[in-house]
Amino acid sequence: MRFTQTLITVAAISLLALGSAADGRTRAECERDYKPQVGQAGKDVVWVPTPDELVSRMLTMAKVTPKDYVVDLGAGDGKIAIAAGKKFGATALGIEYNPEMARLAQCYVQAEGVTDKVKIVQGDIFKEDFSKATVVTMYLLPELNMRLRPTILAMKPGTRVTSHQFSMGDWEADETAEIEYRTAYLWIVPARVEGDWTFREDGGKTTFSVAMTQKFQRVSGEAGMGGNRNPLVGATLRGEEIKFAFNDDKGQTRTLTGTVRGSEITGTLRGPGSTEIRVSGKRS
Repeated sequence: MRFTQTLITVAAISLLALGSAADGRTRAECERDYKPQVGQAGKDVVWVPTPDELVSRMLTMAKVTPKDYVVDLGAGDGKIAIAAGKKFGATALGIEYNPEMARLAQCYVQAEGVTDKVKIVQGDIFKEDFSKATVVTMYLLPELNMRLRPTILAMKPGTRVTSHQFSMGDWEADETAEIEYRTAYLWIVPARVEGDWTFREDGGKTTFSVAMTQKFQRVSGEAGMGGNRNPLVGATLRGEEIKFAFNDDKGQTRTLTGTVRGSEITGTLRGPGSTEIRVSGKRS
């Protein structure tokens, strides 16, 4: 009986040792089973890794922090997801269609010691749900970016999206960067503000109306106060944050700075002499 228990104990210790060794594999050991070749064909794209410096720039542009959930679409060998977890402290998910590449990427995750922060899954980026991401990264093709665009635009306003090399059609980037003839793009998912709004002072009588048109983060329109209507000036929309100025019925400039929450905007209205009042607006 004691001999049997000893064998069981030794076997259990051996299994633990094997598990520990597997978890501690080096990148070179990961590549013994499968080593991808630059330019190899994938489902929709060929595999070309993003240079390390550009990866860092993309994640820096997106202002990634430990509070973020980064999803890399078409993760390849997991480089971007691993960098998000290891260098920026974020929680990250990589979605990769090629099963062998996905296994390699997950092995790299173990080799880099970030299994508590980074996960790689084998899946189709057009079928997987990444709606909870606060940052989306990708290195795909223009036509794939365009297929993803409606899904991305439906994400929570303020979600940051960064792409290596390829844009998203007429949705202009909020920021670009060039590194060794390669381009990194950044977009911030804009809130939806198009429509007619009525604003009121909190607990007061000041009211004005604003009619806005919108093309992605570009906003224009006019404001009405006291029977006069004047165009919006310097309108900007960055995620949920909106700002614009207009002349009131006395020809004095007023500037609204606010936050969009669905069909409501709350913020401050600055008027003559830098006076400020709290206002809230609702879309009709």
